[in-house]
Amino acid sequence: MTSLPERAARRCHNMLNPLHSAVYFSPALGQELAPYGIEDPSAVYLAGRAAPLGAVSAGTVTATFYNFSPALVARFVPAVWEYASPATVLAARLRAVDSMLRELLGEEVLTSPEMTEAAQLALKATEGCTRPGRPLYAANAGLPVPEAPHLAYWHAATVLREHRGDSHIAVLLSAGLDPLEALVSHTSSGRGMSPKWVLSTRGYNQQDWTAAQERLRERGLLDAEGELTEEGASLRKELEYSTDRLDSAPYEHLGAEGVARLTELAGGFAASAVNAGAFPADLFGK
Repeated sequence: MTSLPERAARRCHNMLNPLHSAVYFSPALGQELAPYGIEDPSAVYLAGRAAPLGAVSAGTVTATFYNFSPALVARFVPAVWEYASPATVLAARLRAVDSMLRELLGEEVLTSPEMTEAAQLALKATEGCTRPGRPLYAANAGLPVPEAPHLAYWHAATVLREHRGDSHIAVLLSAGLDPLEALVSHTSSGRGMSPKWVLSTRGYNQQDWTAAQERLRERGLLDAEGELTEEGASLRKELEYSTDRLDSAPYEHLGAEGVARLTELAGGFAASAVNAGAFPADLFGK
């Protein structure tokens, strides 16, 4: 049984996630890592997100990120750690977050009572998370909480995002969807990244995409036009509900009133970030 309104946790996540993920689309992270020789956009992303795990191998990053081509990951990992240690990357990531949030939200918002309140609520939610089986969450949860409220808010949003992400991977594995099938089916739902964006950032090519579509057709999940069948749409809905179930603990811990307030505050921050152009125009859609 849940004490929360239906999909309240998912709505809260959807409001928290934009400011977490925006740093990986911001030029700020690349600018911070460029002096260390990390300049390729894929290398910047892989290093920035994997750094909490330590100087891990390509296999570890492929496993925990799930939807990146192993060949793409192996181009940059573990070589990236020869350019900058994980600790160096983490410090650069936090500087990039600070720079990005100042640009997207402005000093007045960063120092506002609302930002402090949002950080406190998000951090309280993280207290309900659990580490077993969630490597990216556990790695980020082990990092110190920054003192500045806007950085603490970003930290908490990141911890919560990776908790849900690790949960989602478990659900995808249970459903028998490989990394590219998961991406193709999500895009076909109208909610995922555009095929162009997937192919340019995840290390796959059109032949890979077409092959994944064919595998989904063979399972009756995709039709001849590349749209989800009724069975495919039902599966995508079930994936999200199952993820909600595995990710419910932090929001149950925060409680209905806290979740509603955090959703409200986070939604305002997210809207400002989107309006400020935090994400590429061609990121989403088919």
